[in-house]
Amino acid sequence: MHSQLSNVRVGVLGATGTVGQRFICLLSRHPYFVIHALGASARSAGKPYAAAVSWKQPEPIPQAAADLVIRPCEPEHFKDCAIVFSGLDADVAGDIEAAFRTADLAVFSNARSYRRDPHVPLVVPLVNPKHFDIIPQQRALHTPPLSKGFIVTNANCSTTAIVVPLAALEHAFGPLESVLVTTMQAVSGAGYPGLSALDVLDNVVPYIPGEEEKMEWETLKILGGLSDPDSDGLISFDMHSSAPLRVSAACNRVPVLDGHTASLSIRFARRPPPSPQQVRDALSAYTPAVQTACCPSAPPHAITVFEQPDRPQPRLDRNLHAGAGVCVGRVRQCGVLDVKLVVLAHNVNIGAATSSIMNAEMAIVRGFVQV
Repeated sequence: MHSQLSNVRVGVLGATGTVGQRFICLLSRHPYFVIHALGASARSAGKPYAAAVSWKQPEPIPQAAADLVIRPCEPEHFKDCAIVFSGLDADVAGDIEAAFRTADLAVFSNARSYRRDPHVPLVVPLVNPKHFDIIPQQRALHTPPLSKGFIVTNANCSTTAIVVPLAALEHAFGPLESVLVTTMQAVSGAGYPGLSALDVLDNVVPYIPGEEEKMEWETLKILGGLSDPDSDGLISFDMHSSAPLRVSAACNRVPVLDGHTASLSIRFARRPPPSPQQVRDALSAYTPAVQTACCPSAPPHAITVFEQPDRPQPRLDRNLHAGAGVCVGRVRQCGVLDVKLVVLAHNVNIGAATSSIMNAEMAIVRGFVQV
């Protein structure tokens, strides 16, 4: 389908921030999304993008954005956009994104503001685009009802890393019972300026505010399904209730620039559980809907499985497939649960901007965004 598309106008909110910059890099190379409007804070509005941004990406500012004048984050300045991507900080995202939805704009958000909303899909594109099915309900319950507007959020970057292999394993072997996860998260996940060098260099910080609770809760919403309509005709997210799943997370910040690493131990409901080789085969074979739909930002392999005992590593593997998939290695038997493994994901790409862009591509494929 995407070969028939061209010049789909998009906007980026929070365009000067770390995630906004990554949106701009990715969108500047997109086959049909065209950067039409950039939004940022009042102190940046009215300036050319190149003059307002403190650019932190390992490539020059794309020409598609450099000369665009930054607009206030108000819907009237984005009315010509088919899609609006939000890289806004969570402390301001809620009201702004709500205003854009009320203006009947399709918002794909990287912020946490609406992840818990019972009518907003929390979508990792390699896992659960089926949750887009709640969008008509979100529109109908809005006052006044909407014809085009909605909000879709993507997940916390560390949650995104783990749910892709977990979804692949549930697809192959049925429900999971328990997941223990310890993360080693890159400093870019803290935004800019983030942690000071004195805090993170030669150090591991064993606390990231709110992160563990987010991982434990978001995993259930993402891996769960949608309920049957209730007596009022409303559907809801079932939070994996048909097969209760326990997730325990321990999150650490480490002196790595990009790329979140997670060590997982997993228990399956199925007895006997699959062998490590069966797990490797299932992970390698996993083919999500964004691939079969030929979404242009989808990686050729959702999960790359390494056989080497010392891979994946952030510095070596985070940019595989432009950081759009996840890497898995060290799949082996666990002496406490069933299987343990290591996951690596590029936190600013599949963990943030790339997920939102893939979500938008899939929303077009499924007809939720008309272009």
